[in-house]
Amino acid sequence: MTTQAPQFPGAPVVRREARDKVTGTARYAADRTPAGCLYAWTVPAAVAAGRVTAVRAVDALAVPGVHSVLTHDNAPRLQEPDDPILAVLQDDRVPHHGMPVALVIADSLEAARTGAGELHIEYERDPHDVTLTEDHPGLYTPEEANGGFPAVRNRGDVERALAASPVQVDATYRMDALHNHPMEPHAATAVWADGHLTVHDSSQGSDKVRGSLAQAFGLDPERITVVSEHVGGGFGSKGTTRPQGVLAAMAAQHTGHPVKLVFPRAQLAEVVGHRAPTIQRVRLGADLDGVLTAVSHEVVTQTSTVKEFVEQAAVPARVMYASPNSRTGHRVAALDVPSPSWMRAPGEASGMYALESAMDELASALGLDPVELRLRNEPATEPDSGRPFSSRGLAACLRDGAARFGWHDRDPRPAARQEGRWLIGTGVASATYPVLVSRSTASAHAAPDGSLTIRVNATDIGTGARTVLAQIAADAFGTDPAAVHIDIGSTDLPTAPLAGGSSGTASWGWAVHQAAADLAARLARRSGPLPAEGITTTADTEQETAEESPYARHAFGAHFAETAVDAVTGEVRVRRLLGVYAAGRILNARTARSQFTGGMVMGIGMALTEGCGIDPVFGDFTAKDLASYHVPVCADTADIQAHWIEEDDRHLNPMGSKGIGEIGIVGTAAAIGNAVRHATGARLRELPLTPDTLLPYLL
Repeated sequence: MTTQAPQFPGAPVVRREARDKVTGTARYAADRTPAGCLYAWTVPAAVAAGRVTAVRAVDALAVPGVHSVLTHDNAPRLQEPDDPILAVLQDDRVPHHGMPVALVIADSLEAARTGAGELHIEYERDPHDVTLTEDHPGLYTPEEANGGFPAVRNRGDVERALAASPVQVDATYRMDALHNHPMEPHAATAVWADGHLTVHDSSQGSDKVRGSLAQAFGLDPERITVVSEHVGGGFGSKGTTRPQGVLAAMAAQHTGHPVKLVFPRAQLAEVVGHRAPTIQRVRLGADLDGVLTAVSHEVVTQTSTVKEFVEQAAVPARVMYASPNSRTGHRVAALDVPSPSWMRAPGEASGMYALESAMDELASALGLDPVELRLRNEPATEPDSGRPFSSRGLAACLRDGAARFGWHDRDPRPAARQEGRWLIGTGVASATYPVLVSRSTASAHAAPDGSLTIRVNATDIGTGARTVLAQIAADAFGTDPAAVHIDIGSTDLPTAPLAGGSSGTASWGWAVHQAAADLAARLARRSGPLPAEGITTTADTEQETAEESPYARHAFGAHFAETAVDAVTGEVRVRRLLGVYAAGRILNARTARSQFTGGMVMGIGMALTEGCGIDPVFGDFTAKDLASYHVPVCADTADIQAHWIEEDDRHLNPMGSKGIGEIGIVGTAAAIGNAVRHATGARLRELPLTPDTLLPYLL
């Protein structure tokens, strides 16, 4: 065991797979081409509701190279899967536009795509409903919102408190559907050999995928290996098992050949989930000093007829601000739409946009600085549960951010600053995200040459997990991170949870830290050289993570934005964007800043460019590619800065870390919207803030 190296957690160590990625040697799911590999192309349903009455495959099978066509009539039978969206090609029902209704398999991608175009599919159409409204007759109150949160929570008497409040805000905020669109499309390569299934899958958690495949195919999990070695982004859409792995395995089983399947970009929106649209009514009551007396946040959202998924957008209002009276609730309508799913900061991104916009409106009504309003409503304990916070750095983030941004130098009057044709404004919003952790296992192996190998089925979705886990292990073991080898991304490794909920590093790192520390202690008690095979220790955090904390554990942040609005065209530019975060101990300054700024970039898209409606006639999403669904580019992100405060929270995990992958998006859209209001004097309550929506207020 060597002396403690200076590159302990926190140091800006360069991610170790960077060169592999930029040189093309990092292998993704679609890069696997086993001998004899066939290619599959999915055919999406062309109706929004109904059933398939006929699939005529003669012309498709006549295309040179086409091997076979799978439909609900001849596809391998699955057992009931753990997620209903995985029951593909099992019956003739069409629950939404875009659901796979056929699969063409060929010896080349081009032949498979051509064959898919030659399929003739007939449907029996049913009436469909794809439009969410706040008074939809099908709205109901579910038992729970996502994450196991109660759908409705009440404290005190909100209606009485609102009626008695001298200052009130009552506003409704709307958002269209949003799409994850990772750089790497969802892909899988499946191989059956001697009764064993191996799937290279673009996933945020291969253990989860293996469990889903085992259930769907009726196999012992030990007969399945799932590899997710490199993943080109997911943002939640790869956090649960998606149909590509199931379809590829079905095709491989049917043909006896390895099969590769990559969903084309245009099909992603309808098969891999999306952030559900929301209609959110926020009512705030306050006294003349700006102290909140009542908070009401009521959310209307949609789910599919396939399964229930309820975006938990009202939950953040249970955490953020002190108020003796609170009502937070969710209602949902089951429509003929693709199933919504997880997208970066589910619940928080949507809900905090509405809540933080309403707080800005309250500050305007009071004539109070928006930063000061938030500081005056800091709770002593978590409002919903009454538990003490393990740490709550929101006030420090607001104060530090205000100083860095030059907030207090601004003219608070709306539409007061203009530079030529540009109207200039500034806005602020708070952010929060819960601290989550799950059971993980890991092993640590010391070799006679002094090297350390960590094995854990973590998934690196572009966050730098390999690098940070090496730093955690090196810190616990007392060696240089360069001497630590990391094996991740396969179900052949010790089981671990998926990369999601900003919980990956905390969960995996806890087990890695424990295994490495135990190994260091074991070696310290030993004398003499190591045996040729080395020494291995294992760790399982089941007991530690099962214990319920007496503390409310959350990360917090503050976002400050300066926007410029073209008074002639309505174009909005984000001139400056600053995020300051309280996220526990930062384990790698370089990768952390990347995550924070990446979240803020995504928040710019949420505020200004991203949004996708559903065509009420055909039932499909109107933006199906990156030419029509506009994500921010370099020109949209001129000056973005991320900072953090030092936070020593002893109630989290051995590293003292909180999640950082999602909080960057949470307050960004609201800060930008508040800045646009300050620039123009116009309060728009629907995202995205596109030029056509702003122009009527500028003429």
